[in-house]
Parts: sequence; structure tokens; C-alpha cells
Amino acid sequence: MAPTERPTPSGPIAPDLRIVESRVYRGGNIWSYEPAIHLVVDLGVLEDYPSDTIDGFTDRLLELLPALENHGCSRGVKGGFIERLREGTWLGHVAEHVALQLQQEAGHDLRRGKTRGVKGQPGRYNVIYGYQDEGVGLAAGQLAVRLVNDLVAPAEDFDFEAELESFLRRAERTAFGPSTLAILEEAISRDIPYIRLNSASFVQLGQGVHAQRIRATMTSKTSALAVDIAGDKDLTAKLLGSAGLPVPKQDVVRTEAGAVQVAREIGHPVVVKPLDGNHGRGVGLNLMDDDAVRAAFALAKAESRGGYVVVESFITGRDYRCLIVGGRMQAIAERVPAHVIGDGEHTIEELVAITNSDPRRGVGHEKVLTKIKVDEAAIERVRDQGFELDSVPDKGIMVKLALTGNMSTGGISIDRTFDAHPDNVEIAEEAARLVGLDVAGIDFIAPDIASPVRETGGAICEVNAAPGFRMHTHPTIGEPQFIAKPVVDLLFPPGAPSRVPIVAVTGTNGKTTTSRMIAHIMKGVGRKVGMTSTDGIVIDERLVVKADASGPKSARMVLQNPRVDFAVMEVARGGILREGLGYDRNDVAVVTNVAADHLGIRGIDTVEQLADVKAVIVEAVPRDGVAVLNADDPLVRRMRRRCSGDIVWFSIAAPGSRVRELIDDHCRRGGRAIVLEPTDRGDMIVIRHGRRSMQLAWTHLLPATLGGTAMFNVANAMAAAGAAFALGTGLHEIRQGLRTFSTSYYLSPGRMNLVDVHNVEVIVDYCHNAPGMRVLGDFVERYATHKARSAELGKMSRIGMIATAGDRRDDDMRELGAIAADHFDVLVVREDARLRGRKSGETSGLIAEGARARMAEGGARCRQVEIVLDETAAVRHVMARANPGDLVVLCVDSHAAVMSELEAMTQQAQPGTHTTRDGVGDPDLDPNALSERARQEGDDAAADLGEPQPAEA
Repeated sequence: MAPTERPTPSGPIAPDLRIVESRVYRGGNIWSYEPAIHLVVDLGVLEDYPSDTIDGFTDRLLELLPALENHGCSRGVKGGFIERLREGTWLGHVAEHVALQLQQEAGHDLRRGKTRGVKGQPGRYNVIYGYQDEGVGLAAGQLAVRLVNDLVAPAEDFDFEAELESFLRRAERTAFGPSTLAILEEAISRDIPYIRLNSASFVQLGQGVHAQRIRATMTSKTSALAVDIAGDKDLTAKLLGSAGLPVPKQDVVRTEAGAVQVAREIGHPVVVKPLDGNHGRGVGLNLMDDDAVRAAFALAKAESRGGYVVVESFITGRDYRCLIVGGRMQAIAERVPAHVIGDGEHTIEELVAITNSDPRRGVGHEKVLTKIKVDEAAIERVRDQGFELDSVPDKGIMVKLALTGNMSTGGISIDRTFDAHPDNVEIAEEAARLVGLDVAGIDFIAPDIASPVRETGGAICEVNAAPGFRMHTHPTIGEPQFIAKPVVDLLFPPGAPSRVPIVAVTGTNGKTTTSRMIAHIMKGVGRKVGMTSTDGIVIDERLVVKADASGPKSARMVLQNPRVDFAVMEVARGGILREGLGYDRNDVAVVTNVAADHLGIRGIDTVEQLADVKAVIVEAVPRDGVAVLNADDPLVRRMRRRCSGDIVWFSIAAPGSRVRELIDDHCRRGGRAIVLEPTDRGDMIVIRHGRRSMQLAWTHLLPATLGGTAMFNVANAMAAAGAAFALGTGLHEIRQGLRTFSTSYYLSPGRMNLVDVHNVEVIVDYCHNAPGMRVLGDFVERYATHKARSAELGKMSRIGMIATAGDRRDDDMRELGAIAADHFDVLVVREDARLRGRKSGETSGLIAEGARARMAEGGARCRQVEIVLDETAAVRHVMARANPGDLVVLCVDSHAAVMSELEAMTQQAQPGTHTTRDGVGDPDLDPNALSERARQEGDDAAADLGEPQPAEA
């Protein structure tokens, strides 16, 4: 929207645009389905001065970046952005478009972006735009802000041309090279995901067990031995010559005298080059006498890592590069060294400048051609041809400025793919097979590639591993060849999978347990499951990293593991806001619930905004994917509109309720749902698909539900069943997975672990917020009623140890205490080790305040509230107060340390068994084994993944 007020500046405007925060989203996020840069910019006084109020702003901007004329902006037509500039738009919006255009100047074709005001902060804007390389994207945003400020009030120390040159050089250093980019573009066109593994060209294509790797044009299938052979020019020549292929006469020397002697034996002219060189560095061509050989030897030895130099016969002809992929010729290019053509009017130096002004030429590999560099070697080459830089060559005279035809030195390429003689093609293919390279560049010197080299005297002068693609994909003359396709075909033959199934799980509470249930079910069907959660990264049931691992970095670690063929990602709110998702899409999204938690952080102030954040995983579901949503939660129900795939509802609502009516209608139209059906024997989990209903399991027979009393785990089990069913898992496998998943410390550490300590029933859990305490309190009431009915206990006193993280709001902490006061006789309030900006005792004081206020109102169960800050001391205090027959609930942070402490209290302490109606209980666990696991998983050994700890549960 164009500004409505346009104040006229009374004097010079101080450039005040600045970046106050920057963030890189590496996957789907709250702003975009794609990776994006997010800048929060402050316009300062410029908030009052849109673009049309600043004299000459638009004209000066277009003078520096004329390609902005092509930006359509919201108008959707070419020139739309310029219309916005002239009508008046805020300078944060201008910075967005400039950042996009700067990346386009670096060869990154990006067009997506948006600018939105920061709610409640006038003058501040969220600037979001796409990127191809995150370092380049961030640098583009920083330079864009500096340019806008300079256009408002020119600065003496700002030279945009120099800044742009520096930016392009940085882009060339950090961005993918043209060869890597060609392969990635082909992979993307086939929906093959990729992960950049370093700051250079080392990239993983595919995920998990299907992953392949490339490094420029070297692939996972490239033989190391073949690379060594290709790097040894002498060995390559001997190998090819022994097979009858045409190669120059040559020998390897280490001394200047040896080079002269070999040159005499071979016969002048000769070529001198480093044995292990590349890119034409240190190469001397057409050396006619001993002095020329001596001079060339010194240059070649300086470029040779091992000090060895090759002397070979000089083959007259043109320079051709034959690209062989998978044993077959895919492209041939004629390479012409950097040169200028005389016009009888301009000097050589002027002709170079004219040639370099070609918009196709840039710095390094940023464009399809590289600018010609006039250095000492180029000046020497010009002099060898009888000229100086200030000479004016006659019209039509070619003056070379480089010896070799490498594109990196300013050469050009001519596509000759369809001109090559079949005999030459066969020779090149045979050479690649003999060396053993899957991707090879065969260098021919021949009078004409259209004639057989055996007859014309041509020869193979070199075999290259990891050959560059730019000369083939962007020839100066001729048709481009799409050579990345056969490379990707080698790695992923048609029909071969590249992705592993990804299930993403989010919600305010229950996502860790749901993730573990899904992983357990899929493990039962033979999958090698990689799972992230707030407790760490688990690969095939082995904890490999102990840390908060619910963020995008952890997700990428799982997808890089070559054993993983199925991924379950617990996705926390913090990771989405910080970096987005760690992948491009998930096959199944599971949302357990959304409730008020972590509000007031990173601009998320309402539960509706929190729901928008968690809906990112639903938006990441493709058309053939599924979202498993909690129909009982209104905020989760609304997410169905944001899903491109199918919906599977799960609900514990009773038949006849409005929620069940929604589900009934959904199933009548062929949809799927997981519901709870009450019967005389108890509640039955039922899977519905269209008009079919399939009984899955009695809730009281699922160990994780503790006899059906833990309704939140009933809901978690239904969500897990929905995800597994959506992925085609059989009913028996789902049932078996749920029947064998318990809340023992082995399968679910820190989540509803039941321990008996001298006849005191102790439940260890991670409940840490008001919504979680509400469902935990409901469980306590159900469990106490269940025990009373079974006459297992007499009078049961309930003691709770509670706490929360310091980043919750004060009112949320008070609410936690108030809810807990309704369900426990005694409350002991502890404190998390990580205060997150709070003073010691502040969080516990607020929780206790809420509990006491509830007690003062009357009707609360609680009769005493105590504060013991240290977690271990609090556990000891609670257990000292408990009597046999009491129920103790410990809401812990460091669950491993707490379990070790409980075991130390008694040798009998172990995860308790729960006997089901059919008499089948969970097997007892050896307390010594429990202690060992607790020691192995000590919370102080958390690995640093660069993610906040702990995450939300």
C-alpha cells in the first residue's frame, strides 16, 4: 500500500535505515514455504519519508541497478516496482527488492520476497526475501541497506561500484560453482532434496539411506584410484598409450637439465607442464628451443605440488574438451584462449576493456564468461606475438592473451557436440573407461574434431577428473548441452527413491511421547528410524546425541545419516521461529494440541499466533501427504485449511458430540479418523476409513496409558496410530507397536516413568506448563480413583514437585501453581537450572504465589506449599515426606539424575509394572541396568547443537 502522507523534507535527511535483527530460515517457516532471509529493519526518521518524497531517489537507484525495471512487485507486471517507487513506498520495501536484485547480479535468479510492518513497533519492518546461498543472501541485505542510506544522503566513504565488485567476489567464493549448480538444478527439477555439507561444493543429494554425495562434478561413485590416475599425467599417458590410444610422446623430469634433454629426444616444439597441475596453470606451449624449455620448466615446477614436470611433444591443432559421463560422450566443446580481434582503431588494452564490458562476463564463475585479466603472463603472451598493450592490431588479427583455452582465464567455448567424428567419440569414451572415471573430461588437440585424429595427427593430451561444466552448459557459441541429467541419472536411476518418509510432530504437550510411539511402531516393521526429540537424537534405537534436539540442525543430522530409512522429527516452536524447518517438506504432520505456552517470546503473544507457528509443519505437507490433527482442539482443527494433502482426525470426544459429527461427515466422504468408542469393557480405539471401522486396541491394555487412566497418552497413542496408518502400516503392526510401548525409562525416559520406592508410587514426568498440568492433574484424579477401586491402597496422599522454565510469563507461572493446587495435597516448588534471565527464586516464587492464591480462594486440595530450589534436594525432600501408599509426582528437568537419585534411595527402586486386565504386565527392569543408563544419559553431557535447552515438551 502506498503511503498516504508525504511530508516534504525541509532539509537534508539523515540516513537512518538499519538492521536490528537478522535470521536465516533454512526450510519452511512462518513467512515462506521456501528458505528465506529475515531482516528486521528500523527506518528511524525515514519512516516519514517514502520514496517519492526524496528528490531523485528513484532515478539514482535505477542508474545503479537498471535491472530493477524487471521487478513486477505486487503489480505482477514488468515495471510494477518502479510504479510503486514513483507513487511512494517505504524504504524497507526498497531494501527487499535491492537485496533480491543484488543476488541476481551474482547469478542467483530469485524473485520472492515480502515486507511487513512489525506489530506494535512503528518504523520497524520485517523484510523477507529468498536466497540461494545464505552467506550471499545476508551480504545482499546488508549492502542493500547501505545503498538505500547512501541514496538518501550520499556518504563519502561509500563507493557502490567498489562495494558491488567486492560483493560479487564474495558471492563467487561462497556460492555454488556453475558445475555444482547445474547438477543441483537438475536434482531440484526431479524433486531430489539436497543438503550443503560445507561452505564449498560438497553437497548431499537425497536423504538418509538413499543419499549420494557430490563435490563439484566428483560423485559418490567416482573411484579414488581413478582420480589418482587422472592426476598423474605420466601414468595416464602410459595407460592410454598401452591401449593403443593416440597420446603425445612424453616423459617426467625433476630438473631443468632433464627437461632440456627430454625435449631434445622428443623433438621441438614441446609442451612443459606440471605433473599434477590444473586449470592450465604453469603450462608452456609450443616451446621451440632449449631456453624456452628452461624458462617454462621453472614456471611448471612452481605449480607442481610434487615438483615433477611433464615434457611432451606439442600437438598442433585446436583444443577440444570431450565430456564423458557413465562411459558415454555427452558434450564436446572447442575451447578458444582469451583473445581480442583487432579493428585497426583501438589498442589491445582498449579491446580488452571492450570485451570485458560484455554483460556475459563477470568475476570468476559468477557469469557464463570470465573477464580477461591483464597480468604479467598476459603481457608476455602479447609480446610473444609482436605486440604491446598500446599496439593497434590490424582489422581481423587475433591477439591471444592466454596460452590455454580455460574458461577461468577468459577463454570462450564453441559447442561441437554434434560435429565430432564417431572414431573420436569412441577414443574419448575408451579413455574414460581405461582411467575408470564416471565423469571425465578428455582433452583433445586436433586439427578438427570432425576428422579422425588417428589420421590427422591429433592426440589426447589430458584426462581430467571433476571436469567443469560451464563450457558445455553455457557455450559462447552454439547450443547449450544439458549434461547434468546423465550425472544425476548415474546417482539416481529413473524410479530410484531419493527421500525417506518424514513424520513431523508438534504441539504444546505430548509431542515427545507421540514421536517415540511412532518410532517404536515403525521399528517393529523393520525400519531404521532416525528420531529427534527434546532428549536427543536417536538412530535405530541408539541415543547418539544427548541434547535438546527438536530444532532444524538436528533434523538435518538425521537426514544425513546413511542408515536412516525413516525419520520422525519432533518440531518445537523455538526451532521454527529461529531457523524454520530443517527440510523442505514432511510426508506426515502430527499436531497434538495448541495451548498457551512460551507466549511473549519472539513476537508470539497470543495462542492464535502460536498455532500459526505450529501450522508450519501442516503447510509443509505435500499433495500426496497427510496431516494427523487433533479434532478436539479448535485451533488444531482450523489447520485443515492450510494442508495441501489429506486429513486424518483423531479424537477422544464421545459419540454424538459436535466433534464426532464433524468426523462422521469426514468419513462419509471417504476420509480417515481415529476415534474412541466406549463399551462395557472399556474404551476401544477404532480406526475409521470411509464407511469401514477397524478395532485397534482397548485403551486399558496399552501400557503407556496406565490402565486407561492417562488419557493424554490415549490421545498420543491415537495420534501415533493415525500417522502409522497414513503411511500404510498394517493394523497388526500398529497394534503390536502400541501394545509393546510402555512408559518405562528405556522406551520413554522422563515421560510418565512409574517407580516404586518403599511402597511409595513415584511418577517422573516433564510437565512444565499450565496446560500440561491440567491433563496431568486429570490423570492423578483418575489414577487415584482407579487405585481406590482396586483396593490396592488405603488413604493416598498426593505430593507434587513442580517447576517451569524462566521464559514463561508471570501469569503463566501463577496459573501453573493454581492448577497444581487443585490436585495435590502438598506442593514442593523447585527451580530449573537454566533461569533464562530470571533471578534465583523468582520462578518458584511466582508458582508458589499462584498456588497460595488458589488455596486462599477455597476449594483447593492443597494444604501446604514449600519451596526447595535445587532439583536433587527437592526430590530428597519430597521422598522424605512421603509415606507408604502415597502418590508422588516429580516434574523434572534432569530426568536421568532424578532416576539415579531414586534408585540410590532403595535397591528395590525400578520402573513399576502395571498389570492389565488380561494379566499381562511390563517386564521388570534390572535396577543396576537402570542406573547405568541414567549415568550414560547424564544431563550434564548434553552436546551443543546450537539450539536452546531445554525445548518445549
